[in-house]
Amino acid sequence: MHLEVRANMATRWGICGAGNISHDFCVALKTLSHEDHQIVAVAARSLDRAKKFAKTHGIPTAFGSYQELVKGPDIDVVYIGVLHTHHLPVGLMFLNAGKNMLCEKPLAMNHREVMYLISAARENNVFLMEAVWSRCFPVYAEVDRLLSENSVGEVKVVRVCFGLPLLHRERTSQKEQGGGALINIGIYCLQFALMVFKRERPESIHATGVLLPSGVDESLVVVLKFSGNRMAVCTCSVACDLPNDASICGSTGTIRVAHPMHCPTSLEVKGKETQFPLPDPGLPLNFTNSTGLRYEAEEVRRCLLKGLKESIKMSLADSELLIEVMDEAPRQVGVVYQQDSQSLASIP
Repeated sequence: MHLEVRANMATRWGICGAGNISHDFCVALKTLSHEDHQIVAVAARSLDRAKKFAKTHGIPTAFGSYQELVKGPDIDVVYIGVLHTHHLPVGLMFLNAGKNMLCEKPLAMNHREVMYLISAARENNVFLMEAVWSRCFPVYAEVDRLLSENSVGEVKVVRVCFGLPLLHRERTSQKEQGGGALINIGIYCLQFALMVFKRERPESIHATGVLLPSGVDESLVVVLKFSGNRMAVCTCSVACDLPNDASICGSTGTIRVAHPMHCPTSLEVKGKETQFPLPDPGLPLNFTNSTGLRYEAEEVRRCLLKGLKESIKMSLADSELLIEVMDEAPRQVGVVYQQDSQSLASIP
């Protein structure tokens, strides 16, 4: 039985995972009206951790296992903030229980896992969205509008880069924890390029990069060629800072999404800049501009109120295309994860 979300009721959130991104998501939710969004429960791998998180965020119910959240209080949608290597088994648990789900990016480790989650969502007739929060920012909506009006003519080249010195973080450098530049931060570059080129499948994908001793990519450059001799060049690295901006170069001008392009608050069009400020957080944040997570929460509520099972901003087809490119680029430089050869037979 699926819960009906009504306009005169708050969307009730369950939080799966008590890590840094879940903290920031809860802080972002608190910048929205309590009449529209309420956090009713949190689940972590230990009860103490869940209780501490619940106390910090004023959440009424805490669970010491993800399974308890599945059977817990009435919730309209679950936010999955666990490590991406666990997205498939944890996500399936909620989808097969008939729960709507917003799952952190990447949706899963490879195309096969992503399609497994999408199939489960469709079979259980529930909402599923990959939390590529960038797609919900006002700057991205403005970019979409400008492109639809051909404001810079025909787009010929997209250049986007994102790099941070993250090698000190084990989960970024270790293969068994889903490490690597592309899967952790380069995903933002790829999703931007695919959005600009209207979700078109690239004619060709060429990648080159350097690997860490663990076998994951430290730095990677991906060149996508689209129909009509149009190109995107995406550069990512977990070894150093990069400009973290994006340029859309058209035949009559340029649109520039300034640093940080994955959660932007300013946009420059033909040299003219416009600001899109964010609300201040009520608690310290772990990541840049994280109150912007509010935009994807608003999009989820909008979809649920309309009875939609996916979002047009980041559709299931978008997630499928994104993971196809993300599978191919690392493969070309020799990155192979355990999940790429692992059987799905053991997944419940």
